[in-house]
Amino acid sequence: MSEAMPMELPNLDPAQLMAIDTAALAAPGDPSHPPRILILYGSLRERSYSRLLAHEAARLLRWFGCEVRIYDPRDLPLPDGAEPDHPKVQELRDLADWSEGMVWVSPERHGAMTGIMKAQIDWIPLTVGSRRPTQGKTLAVMQVSGGSQSFNAVNQLRTLGRWMRMVTIPNQSSVAKAFQEFDEAGRMKPSSYYQRVVDVCEELVKFTWLVRGRSAYLTDRYSERVESAEELSRRVNQRAI
Repeated sequence: MSEAMPMELPNLDPAQLMAIDTAALAAPGDPSHPPRILILYGSLRERSYSRLLAHEAARLLRWFGCEVRIYDPRDLPLPDGAEPDHPKVQELRDLADWSEGMVWVSPERHGAMTGIMKAQIDWIPLTVGSRRPTQGKTLAVMQVSGGSQSFNAVNQLRTLGRWMRMVTIPNQSSVAKAFQEFDEAGRMKPSSYYQRVVDVCEELVKFTWLVRGRSAYLTDRYSERVESAEELSRRVNQRAI
């Protein structure tokens, strides 16, 4: 991985960029394939800084050994504005099912995440039958701002991650005056903001290795076991009548 870094990540110190020690995080029998990470971003502008940040995060995550996919929100209909079998909706839902962790990157607009960001999250259902597409998966949140540093968007994204029953990592990134932080080629310049992005990606990968092998156990709940037992009892009693 380090041999490819000068081309892919020229603005980082290779001596300080450490590979993930998977043996310290995964137990015997845990999944050993590369962590599967889905990235969502919240702007359709031609020079979208949330998209540029999403691609920068993708490069870092791939260096850390992940398989990464970035969803393009263009042509995604508004929530409830189409049927769930709409191709862009189905693509998003399939990627959510495929993923083991996510990164959500939104601009801050009028003190909040963008409608494009919220629409993507709204199209991912909390439940599909007995399946929960996001429960127990890891999540990292980031935002870009046109002005001074703010945390409004990441705070909202963090609330949504909790609502979607995701394991949202402690670290987060907020890039202020994003128009100053990317060069003409769309690459993020060296800065403390960039270092925080690296921190977030590294932490997400660690948490994904740690959580994914035991997410079913971590999200096993008393209330749902009781409900399941009651449903079983009703079925058995109906058969006995």
